[in-house]
Amino acid sequence: MRFSIYQESLIGGRKLNQDRMGYCYTRDALLMLLADGMGGHLQGEVAATIAMQTMSALFQEMATPHVKKPEQFLEDGMFAAHREIHRYRAVNNLPETPRTTLVACLVQHGTALWAHCGDSRLYWMRRGQIVSRTRDHSRVEALIAQGKLDPAERDTHPDRNKLFNCLGAPHIPLVDMGKPATLQSGDVILMCSDGLWSVLPEQALASALAGSTVVRAVPDMVQAAASLAGRHSDNVTALAMMWEDGGFASQGSGLITTSLVPLGAVTTTIHAPRHADLEDADQFDEQEIEKAIAEIRDAIDKSSRLTSKN
Repeated sequence: MRFSIYQESLIGGRKLNQDRMGYCYTRDALLMLLADGMGGHLQGEVAATIAMQTMSALFQEMATPHVKKPEQFLEDGMFAAHREIHRYRAVNNLPETPRTTLVACLVQHGTALWAHCGDSRLYWMRRGQIVSRTRDHSRVEALIAQGKLDPAERDTHPDRNKLFNCLGAPHIPLVDMGKPATLQSGDVILMCSDGLWSVLPEQALASALAGSTVVRAVPDMVQAAASLAGRHSDNVTALAMMWEDGGFASQGSGLITTSLVPLGAVTTTIHAPRHADLEDADQFDEQEIEKAIAEIRDAIDKSSRLTSKN
């Protein structure tokens, strides 16, 4: 695999940066992650960190050198992160469970597959156009899907930041899975927190990444969003990858050629260990995870049936 990748985060006008981002790769697989700890709840930054570390640890265990069952990996990883966050609350006797969004993208064999919980977004772009993006798990998006709200009100509605789905909530999270995307040379995967997408128009993001390398475009976009929002700026975080297999590879510090990675090795930017209180905790029961997956699929099926009836 050959790709360029870059990530950046700014604290904005907040006292604490609760966003987290990072990536891991082997010779044949790349995992990109971005989480936004929910500031309206206790220790959102801890929830985001736990989610990142849990997914990273699972990838390093299963990518040998690629993940055999990518859909199951993404689902299992999200559920495992959710359970680790709840375990953290129990171990530390917190009055409530920390919460976070999470978007994850796995790239292998020239195909990208992603999943998300919450409103941290993923955009798939080609030649300056958005091919696909995740749909926020917000009240506004739910109203739009039901035909009860005009899409033009998406960016101004007072409930635009209210989520119905995240990791760490009392209920089992909905893991929203995208369709596999066959990548072409020059395609870009952008992952970002709402501090970016809520400030800059989507086409501005696509144009910026089409007109420059990710190494230059990402910091420019992040800085622009923080500057436009001013002292009221949320944390602003973005991670972008440009796929360069099969075509001319640009040169620069962001270029990675995974054929140089030794077999069995994993490179990661997510270095922090899991929380010490969780190191000796029992691992997740596989039957419980399978039960959770069955429940989530049933919930998605029911939701689809209700949507089709409406």
